[in-house]
Amino acid sequence: MAAAAPAAAPAAKKKDVKKGPVKAKLSKKDAYKVNGNKVERTKPACPKCGPGIFMATHKDRVSCGKCGYTEFNKKE
Repeated sequence: MAAAAPAAAPAAKKKDVKKGPVKAKLSKKDAYKVNGNKVERTKPACPKCGPGIFMATHKDRVSCGKCGYTEFNKKE
């Protein structure tokens, strides 16, 4: 009888890495525009959440990421 080959070592277990919540990267350059001494907002504010929350602009709608409020663009 031939000698049996040694058993392979078990694979090392991977440690579970806890990942935090995924945060969207909002560039502040896109949210505001500076004209002289005035700062103007370029994105609309959510009517439900108030002026502190920006709405995301998509090609067919604007939506709030906090409360889910959505306004669809009118088709012409």
